[in-house]
Amino acid sequence: MEICGATAKQLAAAVSAGAVSAVEVMTAHLARIEAVDPVVNAVTNVLADSALKAAEQVDRRLAAGARVGPLAGVPFTVKENIHVAGSATTMGVPRLRHLVAPEDAPPVRRLRAAGAIPIGRTNLPDLTIAGMHTTSTLYGDTRNPWDLASRSPGGSSGGDGVAVATGMTPLGLGNDSGGSLRIPATFNGVAALKPSYGRFAADHRLGGQEPTLASQVLPVDGPMARSVADLRLVYEVLAGADPQDPRAVPAPVDGAALAGPVRIGLVVDPGSHGVHPHVRAAVQTAAAVLREAGYLVEEVETPALAEALEVYAGLISTEFSLVWSNIRPLLSVSGRRHLELIMQRRPPLDLAGYVQLTAARLGVQRQWASFFARYPLLLGPVSTELPPAPLVPTDAQEHERMMGPVRLCTASSLVGVPAVAVPVGVTDGLPQGVQIIGGMYREDLCLAAAGVIENAVGVVTPVDPRP
Repeated sequence: MEICGATAKQLAAAVSAGAVSAVEVMTAHLARIEAVDPVVNAVTNVLADSALKAAEQVDRRLAAGARVGPLAGVPFTVKENIHVAGSATTMGVPRLRHLVAPEDAPPVRRLRAAGAIPIGRTNLPDLTIAGMHTTSTLYGDTRNPWDLASRSPGGSSGGDGVAVATGMTPLGLGNDSGGSLRIPATFNGVAALKPSYGRFAADHRLGGQEPTLASQVLPVDGPMARSVADLRLVYEVLAGADPQDPRAVPAPVDGAALAGPVRIGLVVDPGSHGVHPHVRAAVQTAAAVLREAGYLVEEVETPALAEALEVYAGLISTEFSLVWSNIRPLLSVSGRRHLELIMQRRPPLDLAGYVQLTAARLGVQRQWASFFARYPLLLGPVSTELPPAPLVPTDAQEHERMMGPVRLCTASSLVGVPAVAVPVGVTDGLPQGVQIIGGMYREDLCLAAAGVIENAVGVVTPVDPRP
Protein backbone atom coordinates (compact mmCIF):
# COMPACT_ATOMS: atom_id res chain seq x y z
CA MET A 1 0.00 0.00 0.00
CA GLU A 2 1.31 3.42 -0.99
CA ILE A 3 0.47 5.36 2.15
CA CYS A 4 -0.14 8.82 0.67
CA GLY A 5 -2.29 7.38 -2.12
CA ALA A 6 -4.47 5.28 0.15
CA THR A 7 -7.96 6.21 1.25
CA ALA A 8 -8.86 6.99 4.83
CA LYS A 9 -10.75 3.70 5.05
CA GLN A 10 -7.74 1.74 3.82
CA LEU A 11 -5.38 3.53 6.20
CA ALA A 12 -7.61 2.97 9.23
CA ALA A 13 -7.98 -0.72 8.39
CA ALA A 14 -4.23 -1.14 7.93
CA VAL A 15 -3.43 0.65 11.20
CA SER A 16 -6.03 -1.36 13.11
CA ALA A 17 -4.70 -4.63 11.65
CA GLY A 18 -1.10 -3.76 12.49
CA ALA A 19 -0.05 -3.74 8.83
CA VAL A 20 1.31 -0.23 9.28
CA SER A 21 1.73 1.93 12.35
CA ALA A 22 -0.04 5.22 12.90
CA VAL A 23 3.37 6.86 13.24
CA GLU A 24 4.39 5.53 9.82
CA VAL A 25 1.18 6.92 8.32
CA MET A 26 1.74 10.30 9.89
CA THR A 27 5.43 10.44 9.00
CA ALA A 28 4.67 9.66 5.36
CA HIS A 29 2.09 12.43 5.13
CA LEU A 30 4.36 14.93 6.86
CA ALA A 31 7.06 14.11 4.30
CA ARG A 32 4.54 14.57 1.50
CA ILE A 33 3.58 17.99 2.86
CA GLU A 34 7.25 18.97 3.04
CA ALA A 35 7.78 17.91 -0.57
CA VAL A 36 4.60 19.25 -2.19
CA ASP A 37 3.27 22.18 -0.22
CA PRO A 38 6.02 24.64 -1.22
CA VAL A 39 4.64 24.29 -4.76
CA VAL A 40 0.89 24.58 -4.04
CA ASN A 41 0.78 26.56 -0.76
CA ALA A 42 -2.27 24.82 0.69
CA VAL A 43 -1.14 23.95 4.24
CA THR A 44 -0.62 27.03 6.39
CA ASN A 45 0.47 25.48 9.68
CA VAL A 46 1.87 21.96 10.02
CA LEU A 47 0.93 20.37 13.35
CA ALA A 48 3.82 17.89 13.23
CA ASP A 49 4.62 17.56 16.95
CA SER A 50 1.05 17.11 18.16
CA ALA A 51 0.21 14.83 15.23
CA LEU A 52 3.13 12.49 15.90
CA LYS A 53 2.31 12.37 19.61
CA ALA A 54 -1.31 11.49 18.82
CA ALA A 55 -0.13 8.79 16.40
CA GLU A 56 2.11 7.31 19.09
CA GLN A 57 -0.90 7.17 21.40
CA VAL A 58 -2.88 5.24 18.76
CA ASP A 59 -0.06 2.75 18.39
CA ARG A 60 0.22 2.31 22.19
CA ARG A 61 -3.52 1.67 22.46
CA LEU A 62 -3.35 -0.94 19.73
CA ALA A 63 -0.35 -2.61 21.36
CA ALA A 64 -2.28 -2.78 24.63
CA GLY A 65 -5.23 -4.42 22.91
CA ALA A 66 -7.51 -1.42 23.41
CA ARG A 67 -10.24 -0.60 20.94
CA VAL A 68 -9.63 2.24 18.50
CA GLY A 69 -12.04 4.25 16.41
CA PRO A 70 -13.04 3.79 12.75
CA LEU A 71 -10.53 6.46 11.67
CA ALA A 72 -7.61 5.25 13.79
CA GLY A 73 -4.40 7.00 12.78
CA VAL A 74 -5.92 8.81 9.78
CA PRO A 75 -4.57 12.37 9.22
CA PHE A 76 -6.89 15.25 8.38
CA THR A 77 -6.40 18.93 7.63
CA VAL A 78 -8.61 21.71 8.99
CA LYS A 79 -9.51 25.00 7.35
CA GLU A 80 -8.35 28.02 9.35
CA ASN A 81 -11.88 29.14 10.23
CA ILE A 82 -12.62 25.99 12.25
CA HIS A 83 -11.30 25.79 15.79
CA VAL A 84 -8.53 23.33 16.65
CA ALA A 85 -7.46 23.42 20.30
CA GLY A 86 -4.08 25.07 20.70
CA SER A 87 -3.97 26.38 17.13
CA ALA A 88 -4.86 29.86 15.85
CA THR A 89 -8.13 30.34 13.97
CA THR A 90 -6.65 33.09 11.79
CA MET A 91 -9.26 33.16 9.01
CA GLY A 92 -6.34 34.24 6.85
CA VAL A 93 -5.95 37.75 8.28
CA PRO A 94 -3.10 39.24 10.38
CA ARG A 95 -5.42 40.65 13.05
CA LEU A 96 -6.44 37.11 14.10
CA ARG A 97 -3.05 35.40 13.89
CA HIS A 98 -2.93 35.05 17.71
CA LEU A 99 -6.56 33.93 18.19
CA VAL A 100 -5.68 30.50 19.60
CA ALA A 101 -8.69 28.24 20.16
CA PRO A 102 -9.08 26.88 23.72
CA GLU A 103 -11.03 23.85 22.50
CA ASP A 104 -11.91 21.94 19.35
CA ALA A 105 -14.94 22.76 17.24
CA PRO A 106 -17.47 19.89 17.33
CA PRO A 107 -16.43 18.22 14.05
CA VAL A 108 -12.76 18.28 15.04
CA ARG A 109 -13.64 16.82 18.43
CA ARG A 110 -15.70 14.06 16.83
CA LEU A 111 -13.00 13.18 14.31
CA ARG A 112 -10.43 12.95 17.10
CA ALA A 113 -12.78 10.72 19.09
CA ALA A 114 -12.95 8.40 16.05
CA GLY A 115 -9.15 8.17 16.02
CA ALA A 116 -8.34 10.71 13.32
CA ILE A 117 -5.49 13.17 13.87
CA PRO A 118 -5.18 16.83 12.77
CA ILE A 119 -2.01 17.15 10.69
CA GLY A 120 -2.27 20.76 9.55
CA ARG A 121 -4.32 23.89 8.97
CA THR A 122 -5.26 25.07 5.48
CA ASN A 123 -5.58 28.27 3.48
CA LEU A 124 -8.77 30.19 2.70
CA PRO A 125 -9.79 33.64 1.42
CA ASP A 126 -9.68 36.42 4.02
CA LEU A 127 -12.43 35.80 6.60
CA THR A 128 -13.70 33.10 4.16
CA ILE A 129 -15.68 35.82 2.36
CA ALA A 130 -13.10 37.54 0.14
CA GLY A 131 -13.89 35.76 -3.12
CA MET A 132 -14.03 32.30 -4.69
CA HIS A 133 -10.26 32.07 -5.27
CA THR A 134 -8.23 30.88 -2.28
CA THR A 135 -5.82 33.67 -1.41
CA SER A 136 -5.31 35.25 1.99
CA THR A 137 -3.45 38.23 3.37
CA LEU A 138 -1.50 36.01 5.76
CA TYR A 139 -0.57 33.19 3.42
CA GLY A 140 -0.95 34.26 -0.20
CA ASP A 141 -2.29 32.19 -3.10
CA THR A 142 -3.04 28.48 -3.06
CA ARG A 143 -2.40 26.90 -6.46
CA ASN A 144 -4.40 24.35 -8.43
CA PRO A 145 -2.17 21.27 -8.85
CA TRP A 146 -3.64 20.52 -12.27
CA ASP A 147 -2.58 23.91 -13.65
CA LEU A 148 -0.41 25.90 -11.27
CA ALA A 149 -0.27 29.11 -13.27
CA SER A 150 -3.62 29.73 -14.89
CA ARG A 151 -6.43 27.97 -12.97
CA SER A 152 -7.83 28.77 -9.53
CA PRO A 153 -8.18 25.92 -7.01
CA GLY A 154 -11.54 27.42 -6.07
CA GLY A 155 -12.65 28.34 -2.59
CA SER A 156 -13.25 29.03 0.02
CA SER A 157 -12.04 25.59 1.19
CA GLY A 158 -9.36 25.58 -1.48
CA GLY A 159 -6.53 24.70 0.88
CA ASP A 160 -8.20 21.46 1.89
CA GLY A 161 -9.17 20.64 -1.69
CA VAL A 162 -5.57 20.95 -2.86
CA ALA A 163 -4.16 19.12 0.19
CA VAL A 164 -6.46 16.13 -0.43
CA ALA A 165 -5.88 16.15 -4.19
CA THR A 166 -2.09 16.08 -3.85
CA GLY A 167 -1.92 13.32 -1.23
CA MET A 168 -0.87 15.53 1.66
CA THR A 169 -3.88 14.23 3.58
CA PRO A 170 -6.64 11.71 2.89
CA LEU A 171 -9.26 13.93 4.53
CA GLY A 172 -9.93 17.66 4.76
CA LEU A 173 -12.42 19.50 6.93
CA GLY A 174 -13.85 22.70 5.48
CA ASN A 175 -17.20 24.42 5.14
CA ASP A 176 -19.71 25.40 2.50
CA SER A 177 -22.11 28.35 2.41
CA GLY A 178 -22.52 28.63 -1.36
CA GLY A 179 -20.26 25.97 -2.85
CA SER A 180 -17.12 26.39 -0.73
CA LEU A 181 -16.59 22.63 -0.42
CA ARG A 182 -18.03 21.55 -3.75
CA ILE A 183 -16.21 24.10 -5.92
CA PRO A 184 -12.65 23.29 -4.80
CA ALA A 185 -13.51 19.59 -4.80
CA THR A 186 -14.52 19.79 -8.46
CA PHE A 187 -11.66 22.08 -9.52
CA ASN A 188 -9.09 19.77 -7.88
CA GLY A 189 -10.59 16.37 -8.67
CA VAL A 190 -11.80 15.15 -5.27
CA ALA A 191 -15.14 14.46 -3.58
CA ALA A 192 -16.93 16.55 -0.96
CA LEU A 193 -20.04 16.38 1.19
CA LYS A 194 -22.07 19.48 1.97
CA PRO A 195 -24.42 18.24 4.69
CA SER A 196 -27.94 19.39 5.42
CA TYR A 197 -28.39 22.34 7.76
CA GLY A 198 -28.36 20.84 11.25
CA ARG A 199 -26.88 17.49 10.24
CA PHE A 200 -23.41 18.19 11.71
CA ALA A 201 -22.72 20.23 14.80
CA ALA A 202 -20.54 23.31 14.30
CA ASP A 203 -19.30 26.30 16.26
CA HIS A 204 -18.15 29.33 14.27
CA ARG A 205 -18.06 31.80 17.14
CA LEU A 206 -15.09 34.13 17.29
CA GLY A 207 -14.24 35.52 20.69
CA GLY A 208 -17.50 34.08 21.99
CA GLN A 209 -19.62 36.21 19.63
CA GLU A 210 -22.58 34.40 18.06
CA PRO A 211 -23.02 34.66 14.27
CA THR A 212 -25.96 36.55 12.76
CA LEU A 213 -28.82 34.84 10.93
CA ALA A 214 -27.29 34.29 7.48
CA SER A 215 -24.09 33.05 9.10
CA GLN A 216 -26.17 30.67 11.21
CA VAL A 217 -28.22 29.09 8.43
CA LEU A 218 -25.93 29.11 5.37
CA PRO A 219 -22.47 27.76 6.36
CA VAL A 220 -22.11 24.06 7.18
CA ASP A 221 -18.90 22.18 7.99
CA GLY A 222 -18.15 19.09 5.92
CA PRO A 223 -15.48 16.70 4.66
CA MET A 224 -13.42 16.39 1.49
CA ALA A 225 -11.85 13.10 0.43
CA ARG A 226 -10.60 11.24 -2.60
CA SER A 227 -13.34 8.60 -2.37
CA VAL A 228 -17.06 8.62 -1.70
CA ALA A 229 -16.61 5.73 0.75
CA ASP A 230 -14.43 8.02 2.88
CA LEU A 231 -17.12 10.70 2.79
CA ARG A 232 -19.62 8.12 4.03
CA LEU A 233 -17.29 7.07 6.85
CA VAL A 234 -16.78 10.66 8.03
CA TYR A 235 -20.50 11.37 7.63
CA GLU A 236 -21.32 8.63 10.12
CA VAL A 237 -18.76 10.04 12.57
CA LEU A 238 -19.95 13.65 12.35
CA ALA A 239 -23.73 13.19 12.21
CA GLY A 240 -25.90 13.66 15.26
CA ALA A 241 -27.03 15.97 18.02
CA ASP A 242 -24.39 17.74 20.08
CA PRO A 243 -24.72 19.91 23.21
CA GLN A 244 -22.28 22.43 21.71
CA ASP A 245 -24.67 23.23 18.85
CA PRO A 246 -28.44 23.40 19.46
CA ARG A 247 -29.03 23.37 15.69
CA ALA A 248 -27.73 19.80 15.30
CA VAL A 249 -30.52 17.24 15.02
CA PRO A 250 -30.63 13.51 15.87
CA ALA A 251 -31.82 12.47 12.39
CA PRO A 252 -30.87 8.89 11.40
CA VAL A 253 -27.91 8.60 9.01
CA ASP A 254 -30.06 6.51 6.65
CA GLY A 255 -33.56 7.55 5.71
CA ALA A 256 -36.51 5.36 4.79
CA ALA A 257 -36.08 3.10 1.77
CA LEU A 258 -37.74 4.44 -1.37
CA ALA A 259 -40.25 2.36 -3.29
CA GLY A 260 -39.23 1.53 -6.85
CA PRO A 261 -36.44 3.10 -8.89
CA VAL A 262 -35.17 6.42 -7.56
CA ARG A 263 -36.07 9.42 -9.73
CA ILE A 264 -33.35 11.94 -10.45
CA GLY A 265 -34.01 15.38 -11.88
CA LEU A 266 -31.31 16.38 -14.36
CA VAL A 267 -30.35 20.02 -14.89
CA VAL A 268 -27.43 20.56 -17.25
CA ASP A 269 -27.58 24.37 -17.50
CA PRO A 270 -29.17 25.91 -14.38
CA GLY A 271 -30.95 29.09 -15.37
CA SER A 272 -30.05 28.65 -19.07
CA HIS A 273 -27.04 30.97 -18.95
CA GLY A 274 -24.81 28.64 -20.95
CA VAL A 275 -22.53 25.76 -20.00
CA HIS A 276 -19.01 24.80 -21.09
CA PRO A 277 -18.97 21.73 -23.40
CA HIS A 278 -16.68 19.80 -21.02
CA VAL A 279 -19.04 20.46 -18.11
CA ARG A 280 -22.06 19.47 -20.21
CA ALA A 281 -20.34 16.23 -21.19
CA ALA A 282 -19.50 15.43 -17.56
CA VAL A 283 -23.10 15.91 -16.42
CA GLN A 284 -24.38 13.79 -19.30
CA THR A 285 -21.84 11.08 -18.51
CA ALA A 286 -22.99 10.98 -14.90
CA ALA A 287 -26.63 10.83 -16.03
CA ALA A 288 -25.86 7.91 -18.37
CA VAL A 289 -24.08 6.02 -15.58
CA LEU A 290 -27.02 6.48 -13.23
CA ARG A 291 -29.54 5.42 -15.88
CA GLU A 292 -27.51 2.28 -16.50
CA ALA A 293 -27.58 1.60 -12.76
CA GLY A 294 -31.38 1.71 -12.70
CA TYR A 295 -32.13 5.30 -11.70
CA LEU A 296 -34.87 7.14 -13.57
CA VAL A 297 -33.22 10.31 -14.86
CA GLU A 298 -35.41 13.07 -16.32
CA GLU A 299 -34.51 16.59 -17.41
CA VAL A 300 -36.07 19.26 -15.17
CA GLU A 301 -35.88 22.95 -14.31
CA THR A 302 -34.19 23.95 -11.07
CA PRO A 303 -36.98 24.90 -8.65
CA ALA A 304 -37.25 28.60 -7.78
CA LEU A 305 -33.69 29.29 -8.95
CA ALA A 306 -34.05 33.01 -9.63
CA GLU A 307 -35.88 33.57 -6.35
CA ALA A 308 -33.27 31.62 -4.41
CA LEU A 309 -30.41 33.67 -5.86
CA GLU A 310 -32.20 36.93 -5.10
CA VAL A 311 -32.90 35.96 -1.50
CA TYR A 312 -29.35 34.72 -0.93
CA ALA A 313 -27.82 37.91 -2.31
CA GLY A 314 -30.14 40.11 -0.26
CA LEU A 315 -29.47 38.31 3.00
CA ILE A 316 -25.69 38.38 2.78
CA SER A 317 -25.50 41.90 1.34
CA THR A 318 -27.61 43.30 4.17
CA GLU A 319 -25.70 41.47 6.89
CA PHE A 320 -22.30 42.43 5.43
CA SER A 321 -23.39 46.07 5.32
CA LEU A 322 -24.17 46.06 9.04
CA VAL A 323 -20.62 45.01 9.98
CA TRP A 324 -18.78 46.54 7.03
CA SER A 325 -16.97 49.13 9.13
CA ASN A 326 -15.59 46.34 11.32
CA ILE A 327 -14.54 43.83 8.66
CA ARG A 328 -13.33 46.23 5.97
CA PRO A 329 -10.00 46.99 7.71
CA LEU A 330 -9.29 43.24 8.03
CA LEU A 331 -9.50 42.55 4.30
CA SER A 332 -7.01 42.96 1.49
CA VAL A 333 -7.76 45.48 -1.26
CA SER A 334 -9.07 42.74 -3.54
CA GLY A 335 -11.14 41.26 -0.73
CA ARG A 336 -12.74 44.62 -0.03
CA ARG A 337 -13.53 45.01 -3.70
CA HIS A 338 -15.23 41.60 -3.80
CA LEU A 339 -17.54 42.53 -0.93
CA GLU A 340 -18.21 45.98 -2.41
CA LEU A 341 -19.26 44.37 -5.68
CA ILE A 342 -21.67 42.07 -3.82
CA MET A 343 -23.28 45.04 -2.05
CA GLN A 344 -23.41 47.10 -5.26
CA ARG A 345 -25.06 44.29 -7.20
CA ARG A 346 -27.68 43.74 -4.49
CA PRO A 347 -27.92 46.85 -2.30
CA PRO A 348 -28.55 46.21 1.40
CA LEU A 349 -32.15 46.31 2.58
CA ASP A 350 -33.87 48.03 5.46
CA LEU A 351 -35.34 46.01 8.31
CA ALA A 352 -38.70 45.52 6.60
CA GLY A 353 -37.04 44.30 3.41
CA TYR A 354 -34.72 41.97 5.32
CA VAL A 355 -37.59 40.44 7.28
CA GLN A 356 -39.46 39.88 4.03
CA LEU A 357 -36.45 38.00 2.66
CA THR A 358 -36.60 35.58 5.58
CA ALA A 359 -40.19 34.81 4.56
CA ALA A 360 -39.17 34.46 0.92
CA ARG A 361 -36.48 31.96 1.93
CA LEU A 362 -39.13 29.74 3.48
CA GLY A 363 -41.15 29.96 0.28
CA VAL A 364 -38.14 28.80 -1.76
CA GLN A 365 -37.59 25.93 0.67
CA ARG A 366 -41.22 24.86 0.23
CA GLN A 367 -40.79 24.71 -3.54
CA TRP A 368 -37.62 22.63 -3.23
CA ALA A 369 -39.34 20.29 -0.74
CA SER A 370 -42.16 19.79 -3.25
CA PHE A 371 -39.59 19.06 -5.96
CA PHE A 372 -37.85 16.41 -3.84
CA ALA A 373 -41.18 14.73 -3.16
CA ARG A 374 -41.22 13.81 -6.86
CA TYR A 375 -37.46 13.71 -7.55
CA PRO A 376 -35.52 12.60 -4.47
CA LEU A 377 -32.28 13.67 -6.15
CA LEU A 378 -31.12 16.47 -8.43
CA LEU A 379 -28.07 16.01 -10.68
CA GLY A 380 -26.26 19.03 -12.06
CA PRO A 381 -22.95 20.86 -12.43
CA VAL A 382 -21.01 22.39 -9.58
CA SER A 383 -19.85 25.13 -11.94
CA THR A 384 -21.06 25.60 -15.49
CA GLU A 385 -17.56 26.80 -16.45
CA LEU A 386 -14.03 25.48 -16.05
CA PRO A 387 -11.86 26.79 -13.18
CA PRO A 388 -11.27 30.52 -13.72
CA ALA A 389 -7.98 32.38 -13.55
CA PRO A 390 -6.43 32.59 -10.05
CA LEU A 391 -7.54 36.08 -9.12
CA VAL A 392 -10.22 38.01 -7.27
CA PRO A 393 -12.51 39.99 -9.63
CA THR A 394 -12.13 43.75 -9.63
CA ASP A 395 -15.15 44.81 -11.70
CA ALA A 396 -18.79 43.81 -11.98
CA GLN A 397 -18.38 41.82 -15.21
CA GLU A 398 -15.46 39.78 -13.90
CA HIS A 399 -17.36 39.20 -10.68
CA GLU A 400 -20.40 37.82 -12.50
CA ARG A 401 -18.22 35.62 -14.73
CA MET A 402 -16.68 34.03 -11.65
CA MET A 403 -19.70 33.79 -9.34
CA GLY A 404 -22.54 33.22 -11.83
CA PRO A 405 -21.52 29.71 -12.94
CA VAL A 406 -21.93 28.30 -9.41
CA ARG A 407 -25.57 29.39 -9.07
CA LEU A 408 -26.77 25.84 -8.36
CA CYS A 409 -24.44 25.73 -5.34
CA THR A 410 -25.74 29.10 -4.16
CA ALA A 411 -29.39 28.07 -4.40
CA SER A 412 -28.92 24.72 -2.65
CA SER A 413 -27.02 26.40 0.19
CA LEU A 414 -29.88 28.84 0.72
CA VAL A 415 -32.33 25.94 0.94
CA GLY A 416 -30.07 24.01 3.33
CA VAL A 417 -30.18 20.65 1.54
CA PRO A 418 -27.29 18.14 1.26
CA ALA A 419 -25.10 17.65 -1.79
CA VAL A 420 -22.14 15.51 -2.81
CA ALA A 421 -19.59 16.63 -5.38
CA VAL A 422 -17.93 13.74 -7.21
CA PRO A 423 -15.36 13.67 -10.04
CA VAL A 424 -16.32 12.46 -13.52
CA GLY A 425 -12.95 11.93 -15.15
CA VAL A 426 -10.40 14.28 -16.69
CA THR A 427 -10.78 16.24 -19.94
CA ASP A 428 -7.92 18.15 -21.59
CA GLY A 429 -5.87 17.94 -18.42
CA LEU A 430 -8.53 19.23 -16.01
CA PRO A 431 -10.79 17.21 -13.69
CA GLN A 432 -14.52 17.35 -14.31
CA GLY A 433 -17.24 16.78 -11.75
CA VAL A 434 -20.92 16.96 -10.88
CA GLN A 435 -23.03 17.31 -7.78
CA ILE A 436 -25.90 15.19 -6.48
CA ILE A 437 -28.34 17.22 -4.36
CA GLY A 438 -30.96 15.59 -2.13
CA GLY A 439 -33.83 16.45 0.15
CA MET A 440 -33.23 17.40 3.77
CA TYR A 441 -31.29 14.76 5.71
CA ARG A 442 -31.01 12.43 2.69
CA GLU A 443 -27.23 12.49 2.53
CA ASP A 444 -27.52 8.70 2.26
CA LEU A 445 -29.18 8.98 -1.16
CA CYS A 446 -26.64 11.53 -2.37
CA LEU A 447 -23.70 9.40 -1.26
CA ALA A 448 -25.16 6.24 -2.79
CA ALA A 449 -25.65 7.89 -6.20
CA ALA A 450 -22.21 9.51 -6.05
CA GLY A 451 -20.73 6.11 -5.25
CA VAL A 452 -22.33 4.65 -8.38
CA ILE A 453 -20.71 7.38 -10.47
CA GLU A 454 -17.32 6.90 -8.83
CA ASN A 455 -17.44 3.13 -9.31
CA ALA A 456 -18.07 3.64 -13.02
CA VAL A 457 -15.53 6.37 -13.82
CA GLY A 458 -12.93 5.90 -11.09
CA VAL A 459 -11.00 8.35 -8.93
CA VAL A 460 -8.58 10.86 -10.46
CA THR A 461 -6.35 11.78 -7.50
CA PRO A 462 -3.84 11.94 -5.87
CA VAL A 463 -1.79 13.92 -8.39
CA ASP A 464 1.59 15.58 -8.39
CA PRO A 465 1.50 19.33 -9.14
CA ARG A 466 1.66 20.13 -12.85
CA PRO A 467 3.07 23.29 -14.48
